[in-house]
Amino acid sequence: MAVDAPTYILGISAYFHDSAAALIKDGEVIVAIQEERLSRKKQDSGLPVKAAKFCLDQAGITISDVTKIAYYEKPFQKFERLLETQIAQYPQTFFPFRKTVKSWLREKLWVPHNIRKELGFKGEFFYAEHHESHAAAACYASPFEDAAYLTLDGVGEWACASMGTFENNEIHQLAQQNYPHSVGMLYSAFTQYCGFRVNSGEYKLMGLAPYGTPQFVDLIKDNFVKISDDGSIELNLKYFKFHRGMRMINSKFESVMGKPALKPEKHISTFYKDVAASIQVVLEEIVLKSAEHVQKQTGKKYLCYGGGVALNCKANQRLIESGIFEDIFIYSASGDAGGAVGTALLCANQDSERTVQPVPSYLGKTFDATEIQQSLEVHKVVFTELDDATLLNETAALLQSGKVVSWFQGRDEMGPRALGNRSILANPSDAEMRDRINEMIKFREQFRPFAPVVLEEHASTYFENVRNANEMLFTFTATKPEGIEACVHKDGSARVQTVNADQNKRLRDLISKFHEKSGVPVLINTSFNRRGEPMVHSPEDALRTFFGSGLDVLVMGNFVVHKEENENVKIKDVRLELD
Repeated sequence: MAVDAPTYILGISAYFHDSAAALIKDGEVIVAIQEERLSRKKQDSGLPVKAAKFCLDQAGITISDVTKIAYYEKPFQKFERLLETQIAQYPQTFFPFRKTVKSWLREKLWVPHNIRKELGFKGEFFYAEHHESHAAAACYASPFEDAAYLTLDGVGEWACASMGTFENNEIHQLAQQNYPHSVGMLYSAFTQYCGFRVNSGEYKLMGLAPYGTPQFVDLIKDNFVKISDDGSIELNLKYFKFHRGMRMINSKFESVMGKPALKPEKHISTFYKDVAASIQVVLEEIVLKSAEHVQKQTGKKYLCYGGGVALNCKANQRLIESGIFEDIFIYSASGDAGGAVGTALLCANQDSERTVQPVPSYLGKTFDATEIQQSLEVHKVVFTELDDATLLNETAALLQSGKVVSWFQGRDEMGPRALGNRSILANPSDAEMRDRINEMIKFREQFRPFAPVVLEEHASTYFENVRNANEMLFTFTATKPEGIEACVHKDGSARVQTVNADQNKRLRDLISKFHEKSGVPVLINTSFNRRGEPMVHSPEDALRTFFGSGLDVLVMGNFVVHKEENENVKIKDVRLELD
């Protein structure tokens, strides 16, 4: 009896930021990766050719085996919005209009042609709307069969926010908020005002907020944004420039705030910390009002929440603690990279019944012992190979002694959070550890927090009302900060990751061994990368980052590398090639 060939769908997101590819086999996500991990270009926005080929290679198939390619938005609708909004503001938009037309007519508008050319694909294309892709990633990756959904981000084609229901395996949109009245754009405007880069510095603004006092909330609401009871907003566009220029804000914005926008890399005074605290409060109000409205309109007990704004962990804490919904699900890659997963899932579920199964957090590649050893030997690195039990025992002892360990195991995480496979780990009991890692290893701002990864069964001992924490998407209040000071933020909260054997057995075993030695079931966990670089993907990336920073120990698979045993090892810095 003939067996039906498997159905493969390749999802792609591209041309804005965080391009990615994802492969689905018979409705199940089997591999996904962001282009930046392979190109080594932070937030790579190009067509994810490397990521797409990686997905095919990992599945052991060719492009001819792919039934459909699913794209995460509708290019002609997005181009229409760009033209319409820029022409309406002409001639102020002369330069952005010229840039838009040039880039879109040259490349971004011709998605099928570009994909066929680069990948040799000859099959059908499927297009989802941008916010539909966000909704699909949240809904189909969730454990829910009946839920409401909410998406919030900068902008897709026209939508900046959307809401609806997820019932009978189908997504039904009930309402959307259109450009330019965008909560994502509002938050990004303040990101730029506080000296950070738009589309990458928003998490810095969130991290800075606890250091300030929210004294400008009324000023922001009186001048820049009107918030309705249903969570919809109206921006006062005379203070913004994103709809007609190359910057987010204008001089009138700065006049209202009373100080000019902070230059990048400059000292952050108390004033800008207070601004960060204030816009964070405003964002949380919008999120909560939006969620309340969705619940009232749908009557659902559960919420699937997606879009780039859903990566704001502090707002997520307010949301989950509000009790508006009994439970909330956020996909780990809820931003644009996850659009590749969302559109592929949406396409796969058009013609089939959904089997409810969580989408794995780890969807990249496992490098075997031979690949790791070859990379070590090429660079003449002194290393030790240990059995599992010895490896865990010695690594835990190194962590207890104050060593900072780079931990490279299994498949890459999909999304912006390091969840224990491409991580930097350290002892949370050392109060100075945060400053050391920020200054000597991550080369980043001192206010940036680190996440605690804690054994699931011990989470309630250290943090209040912990749930839905295995993908590091919520902050929780620390009830017992003693002994874990280095990973508790200024406001007494922490972006918690809980871990169990089903999620990540090797990480759990390491923390358990550390617990035995130290009495603390928690480790600092931050992404294995340096400032301005993507998380490491390959052993080569790991070695380059390890020897280019102040890390003490590298553990790749069962191989251990000590910095002091390799003082003469030099590896060419890829950042010099990218500049």
